[in-house]
Amino acid sequence: MYLFLAFLLVPIVEIALFIQVGGLIGLWPTLAIVVITAVLGTWLVRTQGRMAMGQLQQSFSTLNDPTEPLAHGAMILFSGALLLTPGFFTDAVGFALLIPAVRVGVFRYLSSKVKVSQFQMGTGAQFHQTGHGQGPGYKQGDVIDGDFEEVRKPRDPNAPASGWVEGPDRH
Repeated sequence: MYLFLAFLLVPIVEIALFIQVGGLIGLWPTLAIVVITAVLGTWLVRTQGRMAMGQLQQSFSTLNDPTEPLAHGAMILFSGALLLTPGFFTDAVGFALLIPAVRVGVFRYLSSKVKVSQFQMGTGAQFHQTGHGQGPGYKQGDVIDGDFEEVRKPRDPNAPASGWVEGPDRH
């Protein structure tokens, strides 16, 4: 329902703002503002996105919870989409999401609404000791279970041994 209202109300608000701003300053200045905000927004999204990627990589390398850097990256991506969408309302929301303090506030609000039941890093393969001769360095994903059947070429009993191997009848 909220998504339907957003898709209905946002274009109406944008059209109303275009009419009001265009009536005050004219067509060409209004279009210039739209183009300038798109270019400036693209540059800001690029720089903020690089910073967010650096924070995400740092959280992975220090094995910290990557939830907040991932959320910041998602909000920066969303702000980029809003800034590329022509309109004053979407530009205002997009520029607001590029402010780190606003993103922190949005993250805190959204994280208060979400309950994380489990968090796991890695593939989930555990080190363990088994009774099959594998030591403590054995990983569960390293075992390939299979069957085999030895296929031998019939051998001439009068032929001399190859010298490489001794057959079962040549001890």
